[in-house]
Amino acid sequence: MTFVIDRYPGAESSRLGAMALQPTPGSAPRARHWFRKFIAPYNPLCSVDDCTLMISELVTNAILYGQSDEEWLVRVEWFKEGTSLRVEVHSPGFPASVRLRRPDTDDAHGRGLLLVDSIADSWRSGPSRFGGTVVSFVMTDVWTT
Repeated sequence: MTFVIDRYPGAESSRLGAMALQPTPGSAPRARHWFRKFIAPYNPLCSVDDCTLMISELVTNAILYGQSDEEWLVRVEWFKEGTSLRVEVHSPGFPASVRLRRPDTDDAHGRGLLLVDSIADSWRSGPSRFGGTVVSFVMTDVWTT
């Protein structure tokens, strides 16, 4: 199992942490656990539960919809940008295939981005710098300075 966590306390970079996860169902709970553990020392003012829910949804989507002929990883990174928190989830696949759905009440799937859209202050998708797709969300006013 490949599982990597980087932490950058006090670093000049705005990146606070990152992890690389296998595209398996157990990766969503791992992402929640490790994000919660490594964001805690930064004392964010936002709901960490909301952030872990959105991370879980985006990691799950990355696992379900990531496409590659080679072995690949889901990458999660989180950044401090002024007083905001930005979280990115990277996976292989096509950025154009990311879309916000409005599922019917009896649909079993299709609510991940809808949750992100309703909780985050903003979100976006596009080409990842690793190749493939990145979906990110921003929570504003997470830190006072």
